[in-house]
Amino acid sequence: MHLDEIFFKIMIYLLAAVISVPIAKKVGLGSVLGYLIAGIIIGPFVLELVGDDGEGVMHFAEFGVVIMLFIVGLELHPSMLWRMKRLVLGLGGMQIGITALIFALITAFFWLNTAQAITTGLILALSSTAIVLQTLSEKGLLQSRGGRHSFSVLLMQDISVVPIFAIVALLANQVVVDSGDSSELDAVTSSGWMQLLIIIGAVGAIIIGGRYVAHYIFKFIAETRLRELFTATALLLVIGIAGFMDVVGLSPALGTFLAGVVLANSEYRYELEDNLEPFKGLLLGVFFISVGASINFDLLFSHWQLIIVILSIVVTVKLLVLFALGKLFKLSASHNMLFTFSLAQAGEFGFVLISFATQNAIYDAFTSGVLLIVVALSMLITPLLFIVNEHLIQPRLLKSESRDNDAVEDNGHPVIIAGFGRLGQVLGRFLNVNRINSTIIDNNPHNIEYLKKFGYKVYYGDITRKDMLEAAGAAHAKVLVIAMSERLQIDKLVELAQKHYPNLQLIVRAVDVAHDLALQNSGVKAHRQATFDSAIQLGSDALTALGVSKHQSYRSALTFKHLDKRFMKNLQQRYSKDDPHFVLETKQFSEHLENILLLQQKHPYQELDCAWDTNSLIDEAKESKKKDEMPMKQGEE
Repeated sequence: MHLDEIFFKIMIYLLAAVISVPIAKKVGLGSVLGYLIAGIIIGPFVLELVGDDGEGVMHFAEFGVVIMLFIVGLELHPSMLWRMKRLVLGLGGMQIGITALIFALITAFFWLNTAQAITTGLILALSSTAIVLQTLSEKGLLQSRGGRHSFSVLLMQDISVVPIFAIVALLANQVVVDSGDSSELDAVTSSGWMQLLIIIGAVGAIIIGGRYVAHYIFKFIAETRLRELFTATALLLVIGIAGFMDVVGLSPALGTFLAGVVLANSEYRYELEDNLEPFKGLLLGVFFISVGASINFDLLFSHWQLIIVILSIVVTVKLLVLFALGKLFKLSASHNMLFTFSLAQAGEFGFVLISFATQNAIYDAFTSGVLLIVVALSMLITPLLFIVNEHLIQPRLLKSESRDNDAVEDNGHPVIIAGFGRLGQVLGRFLNVNRINSTIIDNNPHNIEYLKKFGYKVYYGDITRKDMLEAAGAAHAKVLVIAMSERLQIDKLVELAQKHYPNLQLIVRAVDVAHDLALQNSGVKAHRQATFDSAIQLGSDALTALGVSKHQSYRSALTFKHLDKRFMKNLQQRYSKDDPHFVLETKQFSEHLENILLLQQKHPYQELDCAWDTNSLIDEAKESKKKDEMPMKQGEE
């Protein structure tokens, strides 16, 4: 291939990625599917911009998978795995084992031999880490119970890729033995012990080198302060280990994964991740494009009935297994359906494993071609599965799981707390130790059940409704504390309380600065940003850690709180992001506050006469700054 032809191929691959991936993400398909679609478009079936050399590109791009496994190893701390052992090892291990066994039995009964059946079961047991994590993150579902269970299974699947590679390699050796004559069998047997010793030596070399040698190499490179040299060293490490493992007859992915685990506690771990991440993303993108380009559409159209049947079996079996496991691990119906539909596809590692199995004579061209199409199509329909769950199943489940508002016992408590999440719980404990009884309302049934274990009496209900607010005792209560996290709910409750219970004092959580100013304009007297005091306290601790005395750190925090409160009150009428006076006064306040805190640092134990007279304090700070600058100006003259 000529140089100009190589450049043309590179341009086609990059152009396809640049055009298709943003469009795919825009319509909710995700980047991986964007790469696959780009490969289909530029492949032999559509535009024919890339030809039969796509397999060679795929082998090159598989290095992205090797880097991915190295990074996965870097992120696997033993302590983290131990904390998640029930979900990772229990749920994840059961999902892989049960699903692989079912698929192996099905394929062995209908179609494939033993080695092919086991390999197929292991391949189809995996799901797409890239698609699932990205989709859950985009939808804000990763921290839900269903999302956390999905992540745990994906983590176990990523860990299991390396043992699966080893199993496939053993099955490949068995295929060679079964197909050979007695002389070949004797040769394999005689070399088995030697191969085992080589493998043990290679793994030992990686572990020893990673624990005792790599630190000094990275330290020497880091002292040069040349980022590009550290990047070159990281690439050299991965390429070197991959090549070394290939020479001794092991999977390069096994060696790089093991090296990543060994280096997981290294102080250079984050530098390695940062430097390798762009290469991983780019090469994986090229890999997925080459997969899309390599799909045999002639095979798809000539055997579409068989492929549709296999695809249906794959998705159905995974849905049933995942649903049963979610039930076993006591997921609620809505979270269980999210968990089930998230992982019902095959994964991107399936492409690598199918290619690996084909190279090692486990699969013939027809079998590998069918499986590649099935894996790709299962990933392509994943967005449809999410849509079905989100728009058809979840609304019905949420409706069936919904419950009526609790009947609130009117005990005449002086305080009503609306929202009992993290902020509400701390506030409730504070009032409780001061012997102030509260009526607590929350709209999260799972949170309410959990808090019951700690002795809290929390009522379920939507307090933004007038009947619920009235039942909570708003007519005779003195204070309504609004500690909810959603701004729309907060504003709705504020308006409801002000309209029907004007004598009720409102203490409101502000979501951000803009909300704080809006609450002031609505007439709420007691309001506070949820993270404001915590941020000031952490800032004070940071000053102390930097050598500032505790007295001065405390005094600076107190001054900042007071002046910020005065400043926010002054800006109340001018609040507008587009108001030039608002922006100008905000900048001036920051400058004045800096001058005041500098003045306090000069006189740490002197009480300022105008301590809380903001304008006088600003004038005094300006005069002090001018005096400091005068000697410097005279010296310059």
